[in-house]
Amino acid sequence: MSDREQWQQLDEEQYRVTRCSGTERPFTGKYWDHKGDGVYLCVCCQAPLFDSRHKYDSGSGWPSFWQPAAGADIAELSDTSHGMVRTEVRCGHCQAHLGHVFPDGPPPTGLRYCINSASLDFTPRGD
Repeated sequence: MSDREQWQQLDEEQYRVTRCSGTERPFTGKYWDHKGDGVYLCVCCQAPLFDSRHKYDSGSGWPSFWQPAAGADIAELSDTSHGMVRTEVRCGHCQAHLGHVFPDGPPPTGLRYCINSASLDFTPRGD
């Protein structure tokens, strides 16, 4: 499936977030308080990105992880939009915008990958 075909399968919010570097409103995404056991995938290309074992409640209103899944292809880029300096997180496979990573997370990494639900799919462990 081509990139264009993948993008055409996205709903309006998924496209806005992943292809236009949008951000969903806090406490509105389907995964911000999700408790399933499994793996979060890129909504565009289905690459595995984050493991539920690394998810935690940051209080931010977005799904938060203290590290990517083992072997995940995550790209981090400097983001100076909106008058801030942040680190943007993208799927390294298809370059979909996922969210941002901040240095205020829990041990053992001290990182908070703050990810938009609209950029994710979920598959339960063992499926």
